[in-house]
Amino acid sequence: MSRRIAVGADHAGVDLKDALAQLLRERGFEVHDCGTSGHDSVDYPDFAHAVCAEVGSGRSELGLLVCGTGLGMSMAANRHAGIRAALCAEPFSARMTRMHNDANVLCMGSRVVGPGLAEEILSVFVTTAFEGGRHARRVGKIELGAAPTG
Repeated sequence: MSRRIAVGADHAGVDLKDALAQLLRERGFEVHDCGTSGHDSVDYPDFAHAVCAEVGSGRSELGLLVCGTGLGMSMAANRHAGIRAALCAEPFSARMTRMHNDANVLCMGSRVVGPGLAEEILSVFVTTAFEGGRHARRVGKIELGAAPTG
């Protein structure tokens, strides 16, 4: 059974989203494309919400969001319970956010990273596992919105 990934973008990120979706398909992933599909101006939160609904419901294991900078997508995505969206512009952050934060949505900026680097970031993100252990306790505190102790 293939892993399912929901993808979404606004008009600034659609070309990179489409290229990355094709790469995922070539690597055996099932891709659920939440749009957009053209270059007409659209509102990025609509696509962030659609991808997060897929991931939050469990229909998709992971999500990918692309806009011009990735900033708006990450802000919109992180408003959803159970979503841990990470804005990544290099592979090290993608690896660490999966290992230590159990990030389930990757956000990227099409005006920040080029296609080659975006492919590398995505590849690291989808192949890195959560370490659990002490990190699980910390992720739990994110989910609960726990106040600092000590």
